[in-house]
Amino acid sequence: MNMLFDPLRDWLLAFGSIGLVIWIVLKILAIAVPVIITVAFYVVWERKLIGWMHVRHGPMYVGMGVLQAFADVFKLLFKEVIQPTKAQRALYILAPLITLAPAFAAWAVVPFDAQLVLSNANAGLLYLLAMTSMGVYGIILAGWASNSKYAFLGAMRSAAQVVSYEIAMGFALVGVLIAANSLNLTDIVMAQAGNAGLFEWFWLPLLPMFVVYFVSGVAETNRAPFDVVEGETEIVAGHMVEYSGSAFALFFLAEYANMILVSFLASIFFMGGWLSPLQGWITADVSPWVDWIWKGGWPWLFLKVFFFASVFIWFRASFPRYRYDQIMRLGWKVFIPITIAWIFVAALLAYFGVIEAGQ
Repeated sequence: MNMLFDPLRDWLLAFGSIGLVIWIVLKILAIAVPVIITVAFYVVWERKLIGWMHVRHGPMYVGMGVLQAFADVFKLLFKEVIQPTKAQRALYILAPLITLAPAFAAWAVVPFDAQLVLSNANAGLLYLLAMTSMGVYGIILAGWASNSKYAFLGAMRSAAQVVSYEIAMGFALVGVLIAANSLNLTDIVMAQAGNAGLFEWFWLPLLPMFVVYFVSGVAETNRAPFDVVEGETEIVAGHMVEYSGSAFALFFLAEYANMILVSFLASIFFMGGWLSPLQGWITADVSPWVDWIWKGGWPWLFLKVFFFASVFIWFRASFPRYRYDQIMRLGWKVFIPITIAWIFVAALLAYFGVIEAGQ
């Protein structure tokens, strides 16, 4: 991969500052465009999978259903954007952008392979925590700037829920930090390498944290069964109720981009990232086309992400919506104590050599 991009980078940098700007923009587009396209197909997969689970048809007419998400996008882009008369105009427009920007900025440190990452930052884990915690500001501003009691109530419920589960997610990642002894995401993946296959991955010694992290990720993205923020039977449609057209599409895009991001991070932190579950069990050199099956590679990461992304859909199709008090009790009285206790356990496991990075 480096052999392909290094000549292009050197050629652009020869033009000075303009070439540097173009190179940075190209790197950003290399992440943003695939994420946007993935979101579109993820929406189609969600509707088809839920249809199969409910024994009914999903999208099947627009391009045999495959192009339905793109038809929805064009519909939203050409719909009239109606702004409430007494809304705070600047913040009303800014809110969806503040929600979307951190959802895309977080991808800068996500590694897709050992040598394929936009920024291999040493403090990548801290950067991720900072970016994922900023999305709540867009939600609060959307509810307040809309000048609507329904939107403001939905924003407050969302803010309380996101902050609560953000704490549990952060504590869960402390366990990963202890086990990997690094804040770099590539190093965290390589700390799960070894000769015992999938039993080298952090899901086994950090199983309670793995469960807490993923479930908290579902709550963090306001997805069912934690979607009380958009509980139509209670508060219409939450903080987005006064948004339409392209502004609503930005909130929609941010939500699904965050779902895909959580699926990536769960795979990287606990399931070995691009590492193979057969690592160490097969060592033969056959062909580059099949060696990734036991040596690892980006296809394994994408398979794991596809599984976790489908679990999001499975939850939506299977579980009823929780009451708000049940959601807050789960976050504060169950998840946070579990993660605090398991941080102590993880420290003991690391101290006594039960967890050894990359062994």
